[in-house]
Amino acid sequence: MGQQLNIILIGFMGTGKSSVGRKLARKLNKEFIDTDQEIEQLIGLNITQIFKKYGEVRFRSEEKLMIEKIASKRNCVISTGGGTVLDPDNVAILKNNGILICLTASPATVLSRVGKNNNRPMLKNKSSLELISSLIDERKPYYKCADFSVDTSDLDIDEIVEKIFLFLDERGLLNAEVNG
Repeated sequence: MGQQLNIILIGFMGTGKSSVGRKLARKLNKEFIDTDQEIEQLIGLNITQIFKKYGEVRFRSEEKLMIEKIASKRNCVISTGGGTVLDPDNVAILKNNGILICLTASPATVLSRVGKNNNRPMLKNKSSLELISSLIDERKPYYKCADFSVDTSDLDIDEIVEKIFLFLDERGLLNAEVNG
């Protein structure tokens, strides 16, 4: 059963979900899917443009449809958008065939990682430490649905992947074949 499960990365923006997801997928011989990239490809606009043109409600609607589509796949590493877990239906759908791993980071770390990136609609060009802190605090209860959490603040990608790998291994959730 373990080899068919999806590994779903949840967490706030800038915690490393996409970077860690790509590397973890390679290590586990799984397909990597980034829900935000899938939505961008489908609509033909980046996330910021989608928010600007259609608003957050439309984006969340597209996100929910994408989650439903992707969650039916098997044996994938899925990186979700930071707000995916705000909808309890998304969490239930993802948990049905997956293990949820939450990546966290301190507000200062998030700011250093995304502060220069204008492609973060929830920051609306106000990449202040206070705004990031309040958004993280607001979303903390939603991230508690995770089966495992890793604070990525002081770790590099390889260390994060290794922590997730060990968690999965300890629970017997790894494929027989894994890339070294």
